[in-house]
Amino acid sequence: MILWGPPGSGKTSLAKLMASYIQAEFIHLSAVLIGVPALRVEIKKAELARETGRKTVLFLDEIHRFNKAQQDALLPYVENGTVILIGATTENPSFEINNALLSRARVHRLQSLTENDLVTILKRALSDENRGLAAESFLATDQQLTLIAQASYGDARIALSYLEILSDLAEFNNGKKQITDKAIAEVLCAGIKRFDKQGDIFYDQISALHKSVRGSSPDGALYWLTSMLNGGCDPIYLARRIVRMASEDIGNADPRALQLALNAWEVQERLGSPDGELALAQAVIYLACAPKSNAAYCAFLKAQSAIQQQPENEVPMHLRNAPTALMKQSGFGMGYRYDHDEPDAYAAGQTYFPDALGEQQYYFPVPRGLEIKIQEKLAELKSRKKKY
Repeated sequence: MILWGPPGSGKTSLAKLMASYIQAEFIHLSAVLIGVPALRVEIKKAELARETGRKTVLFLDEIHRFNKAQQDALLPYVENGTVILIGATTENPSFEINNALLSRARVHRLQSLTENDLVTILKRALSDENRGLAAESFLATDQQLTLIAQASYGDARIALSYLEILSDLAEFNNGKKQITDKAIAEVLCAGIKRFDKQGDIFYDQISALHKSVRGSSPDGALYWLTSMLNGGCDPIYLARRIVRMASEDIGNADPRALQLALNAWEVQERLGSPDGELALAQAVIYLACAPKSNAAYCAFLKAQSAIQQQPENEVPMHLRNAPTALMKQSGFGMGYRYDHDEPDAYAAGQTYFPDALGEQQYYFPVPRGLEIKIQEKLAELKSRKKKY
């Protein structure tokens, strides 16, 4: 099976519990540190265990770090039952695990631990005399534990790390160590930020930012923008994505959105952080509040599709340039009507598509923002074209 979930959600603990439950040998390997030769050494141990009737659970942490050849090396031993493979990954298995291995495994999605889960774990750490802090008579209030849980992004390891740091900073009060609010503020304010550059969390957050803008939620867009900046995301990357949003989701409904996005990018490049980030915030708020249209984006996709289906249509003769006498004699440019010489600078009835393709329409303006006027203009031109 593949356990897919964020850091600190219990993947390793679950694997150990399963191995213990079926009384199997447990081999814990990290794909970051080993290759196929080291893997074969462990497989040999599993084969020897199998001869004595013992099962072996091979727990491969960060399995997405294995390349295709390394993942393929696991297949024979998974198929013949030498090992029960449990892979752990923080990345989407659909992209990181090859199909041959994925088809032989179940994928179980683990979620980040909830605030209540983390508080429970912290309380157990305080009461455990063998592995926890009970022997130190260490005290923490429920409110303090809740603050630690909230700052841990659903990651039990982060929460326990905070607790250990705070135990070192605790002060004695009536013979017992007690967390102080001052220590909580110092540790949690300088805490770990959950942001996995180029990982699932990264793409989830940029998706949330884009969809907040598209959904006309300036507050949601501002939240996700700030979350990514706070986590260490490159502001220039965000500036590029904001420009994309302006074209894809606002388009000609409000062309000022694209200019504002470009201006924000330029401000970020000139001023850097943190001043430039204010311009990014201004841009996403404007984009979220602007009228929405994906008509330009859809038109571009339709034109792309048309070109891919018939990529070799010739330019009609009347649209070709004729810079030489020979080309003029050959008919290049013949019949072309110069729009500025026509009424209202519009050559009604003139065609602009390849002859084999005929007239097409890719762009359908929406009845929002400036595209209302664009729609009216195109409808008027279309009616004149029919009369020609």
